[in-house]
Amino acid sequence: MKKVIFIALLLLSIGGKSQNLSLSKGAQISVITCGPTSNELYAAFGHSAIRVYDPDQQIDFAYNYGVFDFDQPNFYLNFARGYLYYKLGVYSYPHFRDYYISHNRYVHEQILDLTDEQKQKVFDYLEWNGKPENQTYRYDYFYNNCATKIRDVLAETLKEELKFDGSFIKTDYTIRELTDLYLSPQPWGDLGIDICLGLPMDKKASPYEYMFLPDYIEYSFDNVLINSKPIVKQKVSVYEGIPERIPFSFFHPWIVFGSFLLITIALSYYDWKRKKLSKWFDVVVFSVVGWVGVLLLLLWTATDHQAAAKNFNLLWAFPIHAIAAMLLLKKQSPPWLINYFKGIAILLATTLFFWYILPQELNIFLIPIVISLMIRAWLISNLLEK
Repeated sequence: MKKVIFIALLLLSIGGKSQNLSLSKGAQISVITCGPTSNELYAAFGHSAIRVYDPDQQIDFAYNYGVFDFDQPNFYLNFARGYLYYKLGVYSYPHFRDYYISHNRYVHEQILDLTDEQKQKVFDYLEWNGKPENQTYRYDYFYNNCATKIRDVLAETLKEELKFDGSFIKTDYTIRELTDLYLSPQPWGDLGIDICLGLPMDKKASPYEYMFLPDYIEYSFDNVLINSKPIVKQKVSVYEGIPERIPFSFFHPWIVFGSFLLITIALSYYDWKRKKLSKWFDVVVFSVVGWVGVLLLLLWTATDHQAAAKNFNLLWAFPIHAIAAMLLLKKQSPPWLINYFKGIAILLATTLFFWYILPQELNIFLIPIVISLMIRAWLISNLLEK
């Protein structure tokens, strides 16, 4: 919501600002990189924009591909289904810059070494792209976002003159590992992403694909060549943020889920000693986990969220848990329920055994939850038999 408010306040109506305008010889085209912050999940990865500065023509615009609004038809329905549409917004660059500075987010500028003709090509493309009929694009978290659009605009306008060199990247990260680099200050956000997004996130990223992150747009342009020479002629550190201090919180997944595991162990020991299930606990836990599984299955099969496909979290968040939990309330449980929970206990034990070699990297914070489910499933299968 804060992002939308920011956009609403910042976006300017620059009527007839630069229709068919020729840039002067003193014009500059820059890549702007804004730092991340841990205050909001959407801001955890930073931001990118293109600046066009021409003092002779009184132009100083930031072209930002990270804009969305709620006025789109069926916005919420399309968002849930994975049809995410963002658009190009054109801002006053000083306002754009000052917003990020006011939120203690660094601002770096890379002034590009372009000819007058190349600058005009980029500017004309941006102006065309900023028209209402052209400004909307289909957003993808990792392949078509506010950072990759910066790369793509320059690749589209400068074509074969531009050469990306990814040899400076020495790591071999997956897309999930790249997102993890930025989410350590936000463990709950990291957990949510790791639960909802499946196997496609565990693809090894090529150097070109690293550029879904604004920082890697900056690093990559430091190594881009245009007509066999570096494209960046000057780097300007507009503002360097003060390092954030992440306060300690007891509301951390390790503490919350670790406490849940201890409660589960204590309650299970109590149930085993008295040979009677605390069914209220199992109904609540397996219902919640089952409905999580339903959500993951719908994200995979009923939406266009490509990154949510083939989700191995369904090994523990099994949708049928929601049905099995309700059947526990019956005085006489169906006979197959014993075998169901016995099978689930075996499945969860197997998942834990192969946790670190599964094709999809499961979030480590989930281990106490999976152990808890395994303990209760094993206990249910044993006590229902008696």
